[in-house]
Amino acid sequence: MSYTLITGASTGIGQEFVREFARRKCDMVLVARSEERLQRLSAEVNPSGNLDIHVCAEDLGDPDSPGRIYDYSVQKGLKIGLIVNCAGFGFAGDYTSMPLADLQEMVQVNVAAMALLVRLFMPDMIAKKKGGIINVSSVSGFQGVAFLGLYSATKSFITTLSESLHEELKDKGIKVVVVCPGYIETGFHARAHQYPEQSMLPVSEPSVVVKASIKGLYKNRLHVFPTFLDFLLVFLQRFLPRSTVLKTASFLAPLKL
Repeated sequence: MSYTLITGASTGIGQEFVREFARRKCDMVLVARSEERLQRLSAEVNPSGNLDIHVCAEDLGDPDSPGRIYDYSVQKGLKIGLIVNCAGFGFAGDYTSMPLADLQEMVQVNVAAMALLVRLFMPDMIAKKKGGIINVSSVSGFQGVAFLGLYSATKSFITTLSESLHEELKDKGIKVVVVCPGYIETGFHARAHQYPEQSMLPVSEPSVVVKASIKGLYKNRLHVFPTFLDFLLVFLQRFLPRSTVLKTASFLAPLKL
């Protein structure tokens, strides 16, 4: 029996992944800080109890959490066949005004936890010559975004690591895709002090991201752009001076500073 492990499972895109995989009758391990939210979500998507859903309440801001998640899976005898890394958050504002605690937490959650989880579970996948990894990045990871600098940098890390692993693991039976959405209707923006309703760009539902991600995984695509506009925004960068790309990215970011 193979399980899908989803981080950031209690809200936003992660929550929609849980609902979609439940519809597909997949057994899962749900990871987020709030055990109460995870238990409630588990009961919602699995009312009949036919699915085997495990709740692993962990704060990925704790550097030791990836190891505990891996140990939990091993102790329970859960074979992880797919990892979906959704956990992450942003901070909008002048870089010098960013609280140091938030800076450290963002690097830990967005970057270190994701990298460690993949590293911990990868040997088991390689041994079985089968597995999948979906890493949720962003179109903001293809260039720096003024006043979202650290967030865009963490997404660049996710994108480039995923690209490397896609190439490294392609002959070992493991699919690695990186998902690069634009603005999505989630609770992410409120914490980041972004205001998508003021954006000139359309805001998509999380389900758009999830469906595109799963389709991209089956086809083993390198990059998954949930909408054509997401693809276009990145594609057009090839023909523009970098200074123009940076100004455009800053202009399109719906911030109140």
